[in-house]
Amino acid sequence: MRAKILIVDDDRDILLSLENRVTWMGHEPLTATNGKEALRVIQDEEPDLVLLDLELPMLSGLDVLKQVSETSARPDSPDPHTPQSSVTYTTPLIVMLTAYGTIERAVQAMQLGAFDFVTKPFTSDHLTVVIKKALDTVTLHRHVATLRKEVDDHFEPAITTNVQMSRQLAVAKQAASSAVTVLLLGETGTGKEVVARAIHRWSPRSAQPFIPVNCAAFPENLLENELFGHEKGAFTGAIKREPGKIEVAEGGTLFLDEIGDMPLTMQSHLLRVLNDRTFYRVGGTQEVRADVRFIAATNKDLQQAIRQGTFREDLFFRLAVITVKLPPLRERLDDLPALAEHFLTQPGKLGLNKHCVLSASAMDALHEYPWPGNVRELENVLTRALVLCPGDTIGPEHLSLTPWTSASPTSQEPQSDLFLFSYHKSMDAYSQKLIETALRRNAWNQTKAAAELGLQRTYLTKLLRQKQISAKPPATSSD
Repeated sequence: MRAKILIVDDDRDILLSLENRVTWMGHEPLTATNGKEALRVIQDEEPDLVLLDLELPMLSGLDVLKQVSETSARPDSPDPHTPQSSVTYTTPLIVMLTAYGTIERAVQAMQLGAFDFVTKPFTSDHLTVVIKKALDTVTLHRHVATLRKEVDDHFEPAITTNVQMSRQLAVAKQAASSAVTVLLLGETGTGKEVVARAIHRWSPRSAQPFIPVNCAAFPENLLENELFGHEKGAFTGAIKREPGKIEVAEGGTLFLDEIGDMPLTMQSHLLRVLNDRTFYRVGGTQEVRADVRFIAATNKDLQQAIRQGTFREDLFFRLAVITVKLPPLRERLDDLPALAEHFLTQPGKLGLNKHCVLSASAMDALHEYPWPGNVRELENVLTRALVLCPGDTIGPEHLSLTPWTSASPTSQEPQSDLFLFSYHKSMDAYSQKLIETALRRNAWNQTKAAAELGLQRTYLTKLLRQKQISAKPPATSSD
C-alpha cells in the first residue's frame, strides 16, 4: 500500500533524511516541526503512520500522543475502560523517535498507545523495517474492519415498525450498555440471534468477539469441551491444550442458543461460570477466569421445563436478568412489507443479478399465511421466489405457499381440535401437525421436509425423536 506518513521533528537535517527515506520506500511524506502543527496535520490529512519525535516545541511528543490516543477512543472503537484481550494502538499508528531513550519513557509511550519506540541514532535499514511492520499492522486493522462490517451487514438489526417488537428491541438496546445477562425468548425463526448480535454491537464490547454456541447441536460430553476447552491429555486425541468458546469470547459476548436443550449436568457447570466468572478446562486443575457477557436464547417454555425437572430454576434466574420476548411473525404482519423489501433487495448475496418486486396478490398471500417458521421462513420463501420467478414481478404462484386450512386426505380431524388445549400444548400439537404434513407432502423424505420447513436436517431428526413422530409412512393394511 502507498501510505501517508507524517514525520514530526524540529531538526531540519533529520526531517529531510526521514522524508527522503519515506519517498524512497514509495510512500507520501508529510512534515511538521512542532507538536501543534503535528496535531493539525493529523486532523487535516489523516496520515496512516506518524514518526513522532519525543522532544518538540509547543507540545511534546508525549502530549501529542496523549491527545491522539484520547481522540482514538471513539464510540466505534473499544471502550478504553473495558479490559481488552489484545493490544490497542492509536489511530493513526505512532512510532516515537528520541535521542533520550529510557525504559520509563518507552513504557509510558506504549501505555499511551504508541506502536513502537526507536532511539536515535538509528540506521535507515532499521527504520525501514519499523515502517514496514507498522504499515502491515495498518493493513491488518483495515482487513479486520472490513470483515467485521461484512458480518454486521449479514446480521443487520431487526427491521420493524411493529409496536410490540419495537418495545422489546428498546429493552434490548437499554440492556446492551451493561454486562448483565439477557435471555431471549421466542419461537424458531423470530430472529433471536439477530437481536443477540445487535445487543453485542450496541454494547461497549462490540470490538471484541461475538461467539455463538448451539447447545442443542452437541452431546453432553462434547458440549462441555466446546464451552470450556480441554488440557493436553484430558482424553484420547487431546494432543494439546485447546481453548473453549468461553475463552475465545474473552472480552466479548457468548451467545448460548437453544439453552433450553442444555443437559442438567452442563447447566450446573454454566451456573458456576455465571456466579463467579470462573471455570476449569476439561482435565484441568487450574482455575480460569472469564470476562464474558452472556446472552441466552430458547424457543422453549423454561417455566414449564422447571416444573418438569429438566431445567434448573437457579440457572433460569441467573439468565433472566433481562428478558426479551420476540413476537412471532403472525403477530407483527405490519412488518411484512418492510421485511419483504429487505430480503428482495439482497439478490447479490445469492449470486443473482436480478431485482424483483411483489405483486399485490402476492403480498395478500403473504398476509394470509400463518408463518409457522416466522421470519426465517419468510426469507426462505422469498429466496425461492427470486430464483424461480422468470420475470421481475413475483406472483402468488412463485411463493409456493401451502394453504394451511386444507388438511391431508388421511387426516380428517378438524383443525380446531389443535386449539382446545393450553397455549403451549396447542403450539406443540400444531408443530407436530406441521411436521407430519411436511413429511407426508414430501413422501417422507426428511431432507426435503426439513428444507420446506426452513429447518436443518439434524434439527428435524431431533424434533421427530422429541415429539415421537414416526419417520416412516404409516403401514397400509391390505384386505
